[in-house]
Amino acid sequence: MPGTNLTREEAQQRARLLTVDAYEIELDLSGAQEGGTYRSVTTVRFDAAESGAESFIDLVAPTVHDVVLNGDALDPNEVFKDSRIALPGLLAGRNELRVVADCAYTNTGEGLHRFVDPVDQQAYLYTQFEVPDARRVYASFEQPDLKGTFQFTVTAPEGWTVISNSPAPEPKDNVWRFEPTPRLSTYVTALIAGPYHSVHSSYEKDGRSVPLGIYCRPSLAEYLDSDAIFEVTRQGFEWFEEKFDYAYPFAKYDQLFVPEFNAGAMENAGAVTIRDQYVFRSKVTDAAYEARAETILHELAHMWFGDLVTMEWWNDLWLNESFATYTSVACQAHAPGSRWPHAWTSFANSMKTWAYRQDQLPSTHPIMAEINDLDDVLVNFDGITYAKGASVLKQLVAYVGMDEFFSGVQAYFKRHAYKNTRLSDLLGALEETSGRDLKTWSKKWLETAGINVLRPEIETDATGTVTSFAVRQEAPALPPGAKGEPTLRPHRIAIGLYNLNATGKLIRSERIELDVDGELTQVEQLIGAKRSAVILLNDDDLTYAKVRLDPDSLAVVTEHLGDFAESLPRALCWASAWDMVRDGELATRDYLSLVLSGIAKESDIGVVQSLHRQVKLALDLYAAPDWRETGLAKWTEATLDHLRAAAPGSDHQLAWARAFTATARTDAQLDLVSGLLEGTETIEGLAIDTELRWALLERLAATGRADEAAIAAELERDKTSAGERHAATARAARPTPQAKAEAWASVVESDKLPNAVQEAVIGGFVQTDQRELLAPYTEKYFAVAKDTWNSRSHEMAQQIVVGLYPALQVSQSTLDATDAWLASAEPTAALRRLMTESRAGIERALRAQAADAAAS
Repeated sequence: MPGTNLTREEAQQRARLLTVDAYEIELDLSGAQEGGTYRSVTTVRFDAAESGAESFIDLVAPTVHDVVLNGDALDPNEVFKDSRIALPGLLAGRNELRVVADCAYTNTGEGLHRFVDPVDQQAYLYTQFEVPDARRVYASFEQPDLKGTFQFTVTAPEGWTVISNSPAPEPKDNVWRFEPTPRLSTYVTALIAGPYHSVHSSYEKDGRSVPLGIYCRPSLAEYLDSDAIFEVTRQGFEWFEEKFDYAYPFAKYDQLFVPEFNAGAMENAGAVTIRDQYVFRSKVTDAAYEARAETILHELAHMWFGDLVTMEWWNDLWLNESFATYTSVACQAHAPGSRWPHAWTSFANSMKTWAYRQDQLPSTHPIMAEINDLDDVLVNFDGITYAKGASVLKQLVAYVGMDEFFSGVQAYFKRHAYKNTRLSDLLGALEETSGRDLKTWSKKWLETAGINVLRPEIETDATGTVTSFAVRQEAPALPPGAKGEPTLRPHRIAIGLYNLNATGKLIRSERIELDVDGELTQVEQLIGAKRSAVILLNDDDLTYAKVRLDPDSLAVVTEHLGDFAESLPRALCWASAWDMVRDGELATRDYLSLVLSGIAKESDIGVVQSLHRQVKLALDLYAAPDWRETGLAKWTEATLDHLRAAAPGSDHQLAWARAFTATARTDAQLDLVSGLLEGTETIEGLAIDTELRWALLERLAATGRADEAAIAAELERDKTSAGERHAATARAARPTPQAKAEAWASVVESDKLPNAVQEAVIGGFVQTDQRELLAPYTEKYFAVAKDTWNSRSHEMAQQIVVGLYPALQVSQSTLDATDAWLASAEPTAALRRLMTESRAGIERALRAQAADAAAS
């Protein structure tokens, strides 16, 4: 029984048989305020290659009333099974199918999500269809290469706004009839409906005007900084249209900030949905604005790469996501007037560390992964698909040249507009424009798994003159259980030579760019030169590899990491140090000392916040258990010192306030947290606004200093959906057996929580200070993991399986329990992958703890 799965082979067979022309979809949402189900009527016209052939269309629905194929009524009880409607006896040539069903609103962020805002008690709807969830709203051929046109007709409550891929029409009697779309894949169609607030503008270029819209709930309207969002959007339009040499391909561009969104955003054609946490209710640092801008630009890039030209099958999902990630960061870094010209610093310090982590798990896979079915792709939205792929595209741009790269992209868009492609189509275009043979490059970079290590090998004479210089490339063994073999790859890298100037700054004095291939690459250009204080491989972060410093450079960096004049080499050295901690090459206590010695000089707020997260993670998981509390105490004292020393009202002050709050532990520190919340303590320039108040209260709840009454009082101050999520976190964080039991029951024993609230409860339940309190839940977790996976939707099940795994119980017994479960539970491939990834975290933590203990 296929259930809701679809294999690649089935998709290929269906694509050989069918060519889709057009969908007409009628949805009656007039009862959305009350919830339940809604009437969905789908009429789809398609051609079949063979007379008498059989196929199927996909639908997830509680009830199917009518199935009419080419005028013949089929019995729904006979043809609707297992989320599919069988289509027997197709005609050669044109066929027409009409399906009438009752479909269900969801609270899981899949299909048509329904949310009721506690502020105005109004319902708000939006669709989320990637990967296979258009079939939850209308009958569809749910695979990316069966494109069609879509015409939506929607009946909505009076006073509502309805947005879709086509421009919004004037409603008649609360009925919205949209014009047909261009040819699209099902997963990028969209419908958003409710009494949304909106702001409108346009992008003007060469006599052409593209309408722009921004939407959010009225309860967030006072926080909507639409001018800033429009500014980034126009910047993206300008840069992408120039680089792609292809005008924006749709009739309008709306961005909709929607509630309880599972991802960052979704590239629905002309109607992008974005998580509404990006409408900032309180002060955030510039790093948050930079991250939001990258998300906005990422989705805009998808209008060309993903929506206009779409992958044939999900094995090329990486290309969609990697291209959008690479071009969004490149736009931030290179577009005239950008606020974030140092965007590659953020990329190196966040996206690439995610990729390095993912690439060292047992589930590591080639960038172009083998996607056999929908279950495979659902767990493949990972650090390889996004971050490693984008890093490799950056490497490809360095390899072929940026102008040549975008010339190839331009040819690709013109050749394949509104069609489906494979990777070979893009590589062929790039070969034409660059003159490079990319077949070997592609095989080694895209069809193999794992990560390389680059090390300098330097010899000098008595005067400090370089007599020999080579770059050694290593291909470490893949993690146990991973498929494939270690691979040496071609790299385009820069080598930066840095020296201390008179003011104590590390300044780059020379840069050499070259190809590195094979095990050892000689660098003749450096022979005879005076050895620099720091020699940095992969300067400018051109390639994807773990980089190590030679001993002399490491000694200088250890003392002067914060003294690099530019942010990117600092970020590369910070990232290398973090990677060494994770690999057990640098003890947690030594990493803490390194961070404390250099972070005061770190000006990039995104790097500072990354270091905060990494230090806390290292102390919680990688520190030797008998030293952990000492390290946490040292770190917490440092966070408070930096908080008091930071410039009033600065981003750094806010970041240090949050870092201090997350780890405050002594009575005096918690008294300060309580005083800041109550207003009896102040720190000049630090605004205790809504979000910071919740952070303070959540820490007090987790340490037993705030009870249910305090949580309820704070929720009364913030009677919003965000307030409800924070309150759920705080309640689950309380250090009592009763609080843990209640949280566990609400997530595991009931399926009533909406996706965002479930996530909030899990976040509160797992507290690093509460290992002993959480220990009994290890056995309970393994008892319910498989049933949870089988009984919940994908998004809800993954939250639970990953979020409640006993990652804090770093011990051999946790490994043994996981192994016993893996041996007996017979999990699906997707569930096995998630479980083995979590297990690998325990193994890594044990190795790092041993390294830290040895350093004592």
